[in-house]
Amino acid sequence: MLHAFAPHLGGLAPLPPGEQIARARWVDLYRPLDAQVRQVKALGIDVPTLEDMEEIEISNRLYREGDAIYMTAVLPGELPDGKPVAMPVTFILSPERLVTVRHHAPRPFTTFPTRAERSASGVGSPDRIFLGLMEEIVARLADILEGVGRVLDQTGALVFDSNANARDAELRAALLRIGGQSELMARVRLGLLSVERVLSFYTSWTEAHPDADRLRALAKSINRDVQALEVHADFLGTRLGMTVDATLGLINLQQNNTVRVLSVVAALFLPPTMIASIYGMNFDVMPELHWRYGYPMALAAMVLSALLIYLLARWKRWL
Repeated sequence: MLHAFAPHLGGLAPLPPGEQIARARWVDLYRPLDAQVRQVKALGIDVPTLEDMEEIEISNRLYREGDAIYMTAVLPGELPDGKPVAMPVTFILSPERLVTVRHHAPRPFTTFPTRAERSASGVGSPDRIFLGLMEEIVARLADILEGVGRVLDQTGALVFDSNANARDAELRAALLRIGGQSELMARVRLGLLSVERVLSFYTSWTEAHPDADRLRALAKSINRDVQALEVHADFLGTRLGMTVDATLGLINLQQNNTVRVLSVVAALFLPPTMIASIYGMNFDVMPELHWRYGYPMALAAMVLSALLIYLLARWKRWL
């Protein structure tokens, strides 16, 4: 899929149908077809494949080719089936236009065209569109971190509420929820790290730009936001670990309580079982077998021994 945008009234607007793609200031390739790749290549821009984008070597993610610089960041998003993933997105910045190549759907690529006019960078050049898009990506990562914080607040209220009698199933559900947020946090941390590297690389290539001072200032401002979010992500990571430990501890306590109750119940039947075992032996000389009240006395001894064990358990607060 190919989306092409051009500046319009201070923002970005899709190119009208039939308009030449060469007029676009931003070309967004989403899971591109071969024909769409050829369209972009006709503009003098080499489009990397998904295999190239997934290479982990720094030379394959941040490099210059002719007048264009290629920058690849790993961003959280969704596949067409709705599955959340973190996949690479390549930003190809040339003097004429910005080209983005992606094979999943990070939300900023959908929201930025409708909010470009409110960007601090503006849309006056491909560099400013790139920085505005990066600003939107960082804002989205911040929103995800806020969402993780809200889920942690709700889960913590369940786990740490001393008045709540959380059942084992609820604690297990909380543990699964925390695990999901931990995976989301990992994708956000990877996104922040790769965005920081992209911005640092971009800043090093702005020396010859006529608007270099302003562009560097904008890039450094976004980088400061990234660094602040990294600190916030560390804080949330600490909270995630603490909440996981507390949830596991409560699950263990509940399991220990269950085992303790079963142990006391088993102890209640030990003395009666011993008495029944003694009088169930087949020795010839057992005078108690001929007592008139032997059977009631044996029953009474069983009940009394079980009662004594019960009272002892209550006194020791085992029940």
